[in-house]
Amino acid sequence: MDAAAPKPRENQGEPLPRVDARLKVTGQAGYPADLPTANLAYGALATSSIAKGRVTKLHLDEARAVPGLLDIVTYGDMDRVDRPKFDNGSATSVGPLHDRTIFHDGQIIALAVAETFEAAEEAAQLIRAEYEEEKPTASFDSPGTKTVPAAGKSPMLKEDVKAGDFDAAYAAAPVKIDARYSTPTQHHNPIELFSTTALWQGDQLVVHEPSQNVTGWKVELARQLKLDPANVRILSPFIGGAFGSKGPMTPRTAIVAVAAKRLGRPVRCVTSRMQAFGTQTYRAETRHRIRIGAGRDGRITAFAHEGWEMTSRTDAYVVGGTSATGRMYDYGSVLTHVSLVEADRNTPGYMRSPPETPYVYALENAMDEMAVALGMDPVEFRRINEPKTEPIGKKPFSSRSLIQCYEQAADAFGWAKRDPKVGAMRDGDWLVGMGCATAIYPTAAAPCAARVRLTSDGEVRVQCGSHEIGTGVRTVAGQMASERLGVPIGKVNVEMGDSSLPPAPVSGGSISTASVCSAVLKACDAIRTKLAAAATNEGAPLAGSHNEELDFADGKIVAKGGASAKIEDVFKIMQVGAIDEYAEFTPKGATPGALKKLYAGLPEFHGGDQDEDSVKYAFGAEFVEVRINRHTREIQVPRIVGAFAAGRIMNTRTARSQLMGGMIWGIGQALHEATEVDRRYARYVNRDLQDYLVPVNADIKDLQVILVPEVDHAVNPAGVKGLGELGNVGTAAAVASAVYHATGKRIRDLPIRIDQLIA
Repeated sequence: MDAAAPKPRENQGEPLPRVDARLKVTGQAGYPADLPTANLAYGALATSSIAKGRVTKLHLDEARAVPGLLDIVTYGDMDRVDRPKFDNGSATSVGPLHDRTIFHDGQIIALAVAETFEAAEEAAQLIRAEYEEEKPTASFDSPGTKTVPAAGKSPMLKEDVKAGDFDAAYAAAPVKIDARYSTPTQHHNPIELFSTTALWQGDQLVVHEPSQNVTGWKVELARQLKLDPANVRILSPFIGGAFGSKGPMTPRTAIVAVAAKRLGRPVRCVTSRMQAFGTQTYRAETRHRIRIGAGRDGRITAFAHEGWEMTSRTDAYVVGGTSATGRMYDYGSVLTHVSLVEADRNTPGYMRSPPETPYVYALENAMDEMAVALGMDPVEFRRINEPKTEPIGKKPFSSRSLIQCYEQAADAFGWAKRDPKVGAMRDGDWLVGMGCATAIYPTAAAPCAARVRLTSDGEVRVQCGSHEIGTGVRTVAGQMASERLGVPIGKVNVEMGDSSLPPAPVSGGSISTASVCSAVLKACDAIRTKLAAAATNEGAPLAGSHNEELDFADGKIVAKGGASAKIEDVFKIMQVGAIDEYAEFTPKGATPGALKKLYAGLPEFHGGDQDEDSVKYAFGAEFVEVRINRHTREIQVPRIVGAFAAGRIMNTRTARSQLMGGMIWGIGQALHEATEVDRRYARYVNRDLQDYLVPVNADIKDLQVILVPEVDHAVNPAGVKGLGELGNVGTAAAVASAVYHATGKRIRDLPIRIDQLIA
């Protein structure tokens, strides 16, 4: 065992290498845009150069003169195709070629298709549009925005949570703060660019595209193209850098499918990185006002969180992180309200930890400010306000190991050595600061189906329409089958990323491991039941034993007393060569129509704060050291420690990897990432990796992940709490708190840059 493969503790699985690791490191993993396709034509997008107005005329003659050009799909060519429907399956309701109205910068106005990629690019760049241009609204404070209440606009935020009498409690509090925070626009920049490859086989449409939701896309694309969903297949065996960006389907998919149909040959369109900023989803900017009132003993008596989120004119995309922040601590009274601010921008979407990242950033900054106002250690302040029940509905937590996370992380970090005086810690020319913050993420699961096949020679095949987006779900699903059926992981083959497989929910919201493993567990247990019945029949090797007394290990069924039977011998008794089981898992609280929704591509999420019996969250504590040069104000993060509790950890290697990636992303959110918006024209400015800053190896030094043991049987049959999105929730706030500790400057607006520390 080493740091990359932590030794399992209680309720933690072995750190087995990823089952697809060799394919990935040797370049054999097939990503959608890399798959060889015969007779392939190439598509390139032409996009708008304005953010609001109308296309009055397209000039196509120069584009049509490019040698090798095959077709141009533009206005009028999509009239027989239904518009997208904004929901779990689709990113926006804007059908860009259905209407000459321009709703945002970078909107698709045409697709050029040619024999070569170069010819398609040249033709797309030669397409010129004439516009009837209007003055766009870019962002907060721009003239022309429209502000509406967010509650009820989305299942993500059904209502503004509240409890008690905030106004009275806040007025009476002897110590109080009232502060405002903000987070910027941030865009996904995966190394694997966004792409669509469409090919028709008669009436059958096959689409190769990186997708986190192959079932949902199949149904939505079939609706748009007016096809039977059985005639649509989405293939996405490997995905590079999804984390929300490849969750909802964009209008490009249907446009490329139409082009392929018109030409009678496959068409592949890979968007440029620059075009992705206007044609894909992103994290919208947010603003926050937080008020906290407390007694001089540190006990919070009043908490209010107001949030404002940017969205498009066409779609009410809601983040709504107050559901989590309003339940974080023992507040006494709670008041929250979230507003949507509409502007002339493309519709935002999911980005790792969508609600929690911006909202918890504001909350945990405010908690640090309150601890300073009270003259109290920030860890002790959180310990004092640790709740016995959540403050809104007074429901118990199914499990809550936050204090254990703080204790283990603080010990590993050396928090006790911190001098609490601002600016007191130095190392030569470097000001040293230390900060901490809480991480929280709701534990949810969704209906999921899986097929498991066990053959007499011990080979196992697991099939599920989930997605390997880099989290390791293919590996942990294989581990679940290996464990339940008692076969080596090397004899388990896991098939995913294909809409023809048993349906799975979108790979988002940290639900994949819990949902997929619960379905695989159910299928495996059905196989175990059949084998156990045959092995314990009269005259069979384990006659007289009961099912609950049997274990499966090393290719054998083992009774409590030590007697065993080889699985291959039990197959002979059954006179079969294989057992197939198709299982459908539905989480607790699912509606009677939950499975039907799963097959329709709109699965229900259950868990978090929705359940009647308890509130289900995963928790963590993050500690950060920053160093700031007293001359240049250069910021470094030499150390970060995070401790996380997330129920059963299926694989400590993949869990550590996910949490580590989240923490690195959190450092990027704190110090690097921001999409610059030209407020005159509502256009994105830094649309490349030269100017859109992300952390690189030199930015990340000593990073430690601690997996805190936790057992929670209430969350789902697998006992798993999702953790993929947990790691980046508290990081930015911990960095901001450490910057304050080092310099005395309270930076409330992300990202924290040198100019803010010089000003």
